[in-house]
Amino acid sequence: MKKFLEKLKRKQDLSFDESKAAFEILMEGKALEDEIFDFLTLLSKKGEVSDEIAGGVYVLREKSKRVSVQDCIDTCGTGGDGMNTLNISTASALLLASMGVKVAKHGNKAVSSKCGSGDVLEALNIKINLEPKDIEDQINKNNFGFMFAPNYHSAMKFVGPTRKKIGKRTIFNMIGPLSSPALVERQIVGVFDKKLLKIFANALNNLNIKLAWIVNSEDGLDEISPYAKTRVVQLKDNKISEIIIDPIALNINADKFNNLVGDDAKFNADKMINIFKGEDNDFSKAVCLNAAAGLIVAEKHYKFNNAYEDARKHILTGKTFKHLNKIQNVWKYLR
Repeated sequence: MKKFLEKLKRKQDLSFDESKAAFEILMEGKALEDEIFDFLTLLSKKGEVSDEIAGGVYVLREKSKRVSVQDCIDTCGTGGDGMNTLNISTASALLLASMGVKVAKHGNKAVSSKCGSGDVLEALNIKINLEPKDIEDQINKNNFGFMFAPNYHSAMKFVGPTRKKIGKRTIFNMIGPLSSPALVERQIVGVFDKKLLKIFANALNNLNIKLAWIVNSEDGLDEISPYAKTRVVQLKDNKISEIIIDPIALNINADKFNNLVGDDAKFNADKMINIFKGEDNDFSKAVCLNAAAGLIVAEKHYKFNNAYEDARKHILTGKTFKHLNKIQNVWKYLR
């Protein structure tokens, strides 16, 4: 570990292989607490680069419990945008599942907001503490499975206390969303800072990803926003390109940002149920925008405006609520 710390003290970036080697030491419990502290804080001070993130993701994936599914997407973001919005990516994942897209969602309970994906799914009576076999069955039956991160990344226990001691974002906040136990090859990732857009795209390019969208909106969301332009960096077939999603050009006609502000798990779950039953509001539009990205990433659509219209038509029929009932009815027997 010493050689990696010396390099970081000189503000030199680690290569992909060096990052893998360093994270192997961390994830096997072979690093001292002081070494973990210095490694994470020196990386943060220098500024994490894509090879360092990719190396960490590679090791965390290797050490996770594995979920064996094919042709799935994930909609897991970094969080940390400080906006305390309703659970847009979780709602869009359930909408996509009701439209026939297989979603292996990877997430956690609240860290930087009042209500994380795990919290809202529990409030929707969806069990989150499931073993890989049950998740595989649910994805194959109902197109949706949730992998609760703490259950799948036991190696994180070696760094947990030090992360708590540091008390602010570290590279693990960036590694987590990319470390799907299902090894998805298609992903939508929302990031809290536009500087991370290309860094994440380059990191994913090291990790056998077929198609990914990394998104950050001009109004600060780690989602596609119905109120402001969203920058998208697309990784497709090892090529990186940029796209702008403009809600004005798409005639979204959303009202005001306050309509997306969330609260506790019950409040957020109730709002989700309402839009799944067909209620038309800003939350529904935001969810459809992000589901449209999922349809593009799953290659069910190739034009964003068509994908958005398809998602809108579907959610307004109430079919998503019926699909949610199917998921709830099956999962309640998995105790």
